[in-house]
Amino acid sequence: MTVASPRVASIPPLKLQFSLSQIPDLAARYSFDEDTDVIRVGRAARARGCFTKPEFVTLCAWKTARSKPLVAANSAAEVEEATRLALAASGEALRIQIPMALHGVSWGTSSVLLHLAHRDRYPIIDYRALEALGLPTAPTCTLSLWLVYVAKCRALAHAANVDMRTLDRAMWQWSKERSP
Repeated sequence: MTVASPRVASIPPLKLQFSLSQIPDLAARYSFDEDTDVIRVGRAARARGCFTKPEFVTLCAWKTARSKPLVAANSAAEVEEATRLALAASGEALRIQIPMALHGVSWGTSSVLLHLAHRDRYPIIDYRALEALGLPTAPTCTLSLWLVYVAKCRALAHAANVDMRTLDRAMWQWSKERSP
């Protein structure tokens, strides 16, 4: 008896919808809630090796306010353990998936934790960034999509000689300016 292998949805090619030279100007126009506080929180978590529960709740609410009651249900010990494991993990899959064991954490929120606190460069995954990479309708996030997305964003940031936060701001802003 032959067992069929699981089908992996094909991932469309990701192509930046604007010129690399536009990244600084787009990032400068980024006008979402001030991110100075979350950047500071991310740096503190990186230095400590984990997020505290108040930091975790702050970052999750910054990403999506709807998650606040859910993420608040996690204990301080759970938050610290999960984020410590994620920030210390050597494998890409574990880094993104461990935080998703916590209440209220999905791909986007987990990507925020990595984006702000991990020593390696990570983008934030959301529909705006995916639109900026040529996906007008965001697909359901999977590990395969995440891995392709991370590789593409790292390559773009390198090619444009910008940090991941600048690239993220530019992609988000480009999408926002296209929205009605």
